[in-house]
Amino acid sequence: MKIEAVTLREIRMPLVHFFETSFGRTYSRRVLLVTVHCEGVDGWAECVADERPFYSSEWVETAWATMEQFLVPAVLGQTLSRGGDTVALMSRVRGHRMAKAAIENALWDAEAKQKQRPLWKLLGGTRQEIQCGVSIGIQDTVEQLLEKVELELAAGYGRIKVKVKPGWDLNVLERIRSRWPHILLSCDANSAYRMDEVEHLRKFDQFNLLMIEQPLWNDDIYYHARLQRELRTAICLDESIEHVRDATEAVETGACRIINIKVGRVGGFTEAKKIHHICQTHNIPVWCGGMLESGIGRAHNIALSSLENFRLPGDVSASKRYWKEDIIEPSVEVTSQGTIPIRDEPGTGYRIREDLIEKLTVRKQTLRAVAHRVV
Repeated sequence: MKIEAVTLREIRMPLVHFFETSFGRTYSRRVLLVTVHCEGVDGWAECVADERPFYSSEWVETAWATMEQFLVPAVLGQTLSRGGDTVALMSRVRGHRMAKAAIENALWDAEAKQKQRPLWKLLGGTRQEIQCGVSIGIQDTVEQLLEKVELELAAGYGRIKVKVKPGWDLNVLERIRSRWPHILLSCDANSAYRMDEVEHLRKFDQFNLLMIEQPLWNDDIYYHARLQRELRTAICLDESIEHVRDATEAVETGACRIINIKVGRVGGFTEAKKIHHICQTHNIPVWCGGMLESGIGRAHNIALSSLENFRLPGDVSASKRYWKEDIIEPSVEVTSQGTIPIRDEPGTGYRIREDLIEKLTVRKQTLRAVAHRVV
């Protein structure tokens, strides 16, 4: 599988509804797409870096520049036997996991197509359908939030996750629980709290939550271990887990009882699988988080979620929750039982709508390997 060229694209996609977390409100997405061209086979992936460096130090502009100047030149012209071989090629660059993941995952897609295998099977998946939950952002009023919860439950989703922050937490959870006492409910703080708020966080225990996700600092494991000892509610770590060493530390120190694996956050499928396996060894369930992906990133999340230890419903919901028109066909759909069947065609099983992508493209660059030079 020789990497002959790599195309970087930025497209703009407006969201159907705004999405708000403790970081702020998002109305549209700047989406970075990567296409690797390998001897007649194209592999596609999405860089999940945000428009702003709030969730992560990476953002759209750093991801583009790092891929263009360092990561793409490191892989161009190389002949690989599998997508995961890119990890060593890109290892000189420190960090920039979302940019690395986009290139690696595109090559996994190319490998799957070249070998005429479904991506989920190439990854070692065992599930032929995955359980889905939804993540609901902060709304203008609690009543609006309750309407959205009702809508998603009617659509069949098996888990509801709501974003919380100081001032938008206990009352919100109480209102949801009083109306739906038995639903699978969790919340996500995106690092909005501190250790001097332990007494406040203890009050979350009354709501019988599946988990509270990332309550403390994004780079912390130590204080989460201290906090977990104070709470009955399971802590789930997201931003704190950047690679398998973080996951091992979190598991061994008792910093969490659940881990959210986002393939972009941890640097690609290879590292995601390592984290999955260490958690499985320690009987820590994992689930797949979302980053407001287009259908390309969403399809990769579906494939990853087929691995055995993805025991909890993830954030891989239907395309129509986010986009009026997705860039894959068919768009991702969820059954009335809250599941997504996994497609068996080579690669992700979804067709790339290149005509629509071209219409949405605001910048594009193709880098080629010619006579051992990148041009």
